[in-house]
Amino acid sequence: KSLRSKHVNVSNKVVKGGVYFEVTGFKSVQSDVEAGFAIRNLDKAEKFDHGSHQARPPQRKKFNKHVKGSVGPFGLWLLASNDLKERTAVFFRVFKTNDTNYVVLMCNDPTRSSYESQIYRPTFASFVNFDIAKTKKIALRTLIDHSVVESSGAGGRTCILTRVYRKATGDDTHLLDFNNGESDIKVTNLHAWEMKTPTMNKLLEQ
Repeated sequence: KSLRSKHVNVSNKVVKGGVYFEVTGFKSVQSDVEAGFAIRNLDKAEKFDHGSHQARPPQRKKFNKHVKGSVGPFGLWLLASNDLKERTAVFFRVFKTNDTNYVVLMCNDPTRSSYESQIYRPTFASFVNFDIAKTKKIALRTLIDHSVVESSGAGGRTCILTRVYRKATGDDTHLLDFNNGESDIKVTNLHAWEMKTPTMNKLLEQ
């Protein structure tokens, strides 16, 4: 936290399905972002298909952030270019297992992270060990260090670390919040800090 500098905040902003907004007022290329999300209607969550998380491409498409769901995908677009053609998505999606139980999927989707066509860009995903039905809220923290993106969901219960090879650099990178689900999502609090470059220890002269 000692490396945090310029700070911006967004509070109590409702993001309707298919809507996104940019978090402005700071440089996101080297930043620390903490976001809290509240789900207005868990009852709209889709029924979870136990076979869909297997490594079968036609079924795994439903875990892509471009595919619209009921509750999610919702989260952040990171290292986005001005025209949004380059962007990395870190997001949650909620599914229903029965009338009272839910599962939360957390994903890092870099499929649109770069204009380069020869880059390996796998999508990483994991289920979050978290009972979202209790509070209908979930937190996401993301550390961005130029090409490195480290995200943790629900207080660190799930963590995903990836590297992004995008062309947009410096002031040309943007941070956005998005909701590609049918159910409204509220950003209860989003705090973002620019991060200073750490001073490395120098070798002692012998």
